[in-house]
Amino acid sequence: MFFMSVKNTLNNKLTVHAGLLERLKLLNPSLGITIENNSDPTQLTQNLKEGSAPLETKKSALEILREMKLNRMQYNDLLKTAPYNWVGKIAGFHTI
Repeated sequence: MFFMSVKNTLNNKLTVHAGLLERLKLLNPSLGITIENNSDPTQLTQNLKEGSAPLETKKSALEILREMKLNRMQYNDLLKTAPYNWVGKIAGFHTI
């Protein structure tokens, strides 16, 4: 039961991360930055701040990036914490 609940939580975190990445990709044409599935939110934030996108678009993108950073931090911390780390290893989860 514990294994299933932890696996479900980790899958939900990955789903949220993918959804945020998709929302960011929808803004991408006006952002002028390259977004991949393994993009680092910190690097994307830096690229966004250096870019010349409209202010409203930048604000929306920065909000999404903040959510991505928080979700990534929570996911990675969960994978580092015992006894969740062994569930992550058995189920094949890796850090984002």
